[in-house]
Amino acid sequence: MSGHSKWATIKRKKGKADAERGRIFTQHIKEITIAAREGGGDPDGNPRLRTAIAAAKGSNMPNDNIKRAILKGTGELPGVVYESIVYEGYGPGGVALYMEVMTDNRNRTVSEIRHYLTKYGGNLGSNGCVAWMFHKKGIITVDMEASDEDTLMEIAMDRGAEDLTADSGSFEIITPPEAIDDVRQALEDKEIPMVSAVVTMEPETSVKLEKENEASSMLKLYELLEEHEDIQKVYSNFDIDEALLEKLA
Repeated sequence: MSGHSKWATIKRKKGKADAERGRIFTQHIKEITIAAREGGGDPDGNPRLRTAIAAAKGSNMPNDNIKRAILKGTGELPGVVYESIVYEGYGPGGVALYMEVMTDNRNRTVSEIRHYLTKYGGNLGSNGCVAWMFHKKGIITVDMEASDEDTLMEIAMDRGAEDLTADSGSFEIITPPEAIDDVRQALEDKEIPMVSAVVTMEPETSVKLEKENEASSMLKLYELLEEHEDIQKVYSNFDIDEALLEKLA
């Protein structure tokens, strides 16, 4: 498991639940709004919207919030116009960073991201500089208490999943991005609750940070980027040994 995934697990254990929930809801609203604006408000004919709604429901976002976001996207309700952008760059130690952004002010957002990167020993790169290092995957997370491995394996593989892994009290079902909806629906049909169901970018290779100063800077940078209101998702390929990660957490 890459360092950013381990760090996410540690942060979940540490808390900050209310603030995190508000930030996640904002991210879902932006994604649903843009998906509806670009592909229409009917999820049956809009795969991006369908995935966005599933992700929002996986975070326990109220249905009224989802409906309002769709209506803002289709123009039936007034709302902010967001622009979807990808920024790429490097963190300390040559770590790759891939950031999916939704903003109503491109100049403000890129200035703030560049400031973060520079402060912690990184830099903003050109389009495509790190994208080739990642590939899209669907990741569905299920608590171990919700099901057993054999049952999940049977359901997931029957609907096109690629793998099932276990770590830190949960199972992760890995799918091609186009299969995540089918697997999610199969789990819902079996009344198996999910922690999350998202399409993510998995790194092909990782960069191991062994120096404490580089690892510390990377974790601070990654957390700042994650918490930025305009960054929907940030992906990286850093890796840190468990002992050092626990020391820095």
